[in-house]
Amino acid sequence: MINKKQLLSERPKGMPNESTWSFVEETLAPLKEGEILVEQSHVSLDPAMRGWMNDSRSYIPPVGIGEVMRAGSVGKVIETKGDTKFKVGDYVSGWGGVQQYYVGDGNGFVKVDPNWADITKYLGVLGMPGMTAYFGILEVGEIKTGDVVLVSGGAGAVGSVVGQIAKIKGCRVIGIAGGPEKCAHMTEELGFDGAIDYKNENVISGIKQHCPEGIDVYFDNVGGDILDAALIFIRKNARIVICGAISQYNNKTAVQGPKNYMSLLVNRGSMKGMVVLDYVPKYSDAMKQMSQWMAEGKLKAKEDVYEGIENFRDTFYRLFNGDKMGKLVLKIKP
Repeated sequence: MINKKQLLSERPKGMPNESTWSFVEETLAPLKEGEILVEQSHVSLDPAMRGWMNDSRSYIPPVGIGEVMRAGSVGKVIETKGDTKFKVGDYVSGWGGVQQYYVGDGNGFVKVDPNWADITKYLGVLGMPGMTAYFGILEVGEIKTGDVVLVSGGAGAVGSVVGQIAKIKGCRVIGIAGGPEKCAHMTEELGFDGAIDYKNENVISGIKQHCPEGIDVYFDNVGGDILDAALIFIRKNARIVICGAISQYNNKTAVQGPKNYMSLLVNRGSMKGMVVLDYVPKYSDAMKQMSQWMAEGKLKAKEDVYEGIENFRDTFYRLFNGDKMGKLVLKIKP
């Protein structure tokens, strides 16, 4: 059996290029005692993957040179050997990486039910992005009814769920995204109260228009100038959730930090980073709640699916050029 996979070949400086990964095909070795073989159907593409390629201190070790590119995945167990935590026929989600088959002890994988939700939902709203949104806005953002919530990357995998949860909890929600299509998606499909198109309008003017009395919670997925703009408008005791900084990930120079941080002092505000891995013990409860909201029609999720493991690099670029809508997923086989 041949395994197709994408290996990290070198650590990129700036945007990854054609030499960042190597596409290889290798014959799978027989399973060892306690191992499972998963035929993977889809892998998740997330902005965090760019950080995992850097050899620098972070919340998780970097991907090693020559290793399979780290990624969340879903698939079906097609073979086991000995005493294993899964059986043949189980559908599982975990850190299978960008490859057609996963072989290992299954550590970090969980069983999922394809009858409960579409399999790709376990990479999106019921996976890492959804968990990030859930715990980020509820536990770090500490939203309450009546809060004004601003979210950047509002049409993305995390931001779209953040905004909808905030609406469910009785907040006024404004999303920032690039382009009229994404802005219409936020207001017309997801129920946001307003949208700011950072590509075609001034963000500061947009925030002033939609949040005339200021912001209680800003959920930041992009960093840079948009974070600085949000800081201008925070209210007393505002909370800023630092989830990501996609505008900075491919910088060849130092990361651009906030210039308006003194607004935190004046307004007694807080800025706190969040990493979803801190909340793993609570995932099951969050998934139950999110599934209930989906069943009730209160929470919508969109996956943008592309095909072919050979096309991983070009699909990965969509994370940074904005050419996607919702959760970016790669289907292993066309």
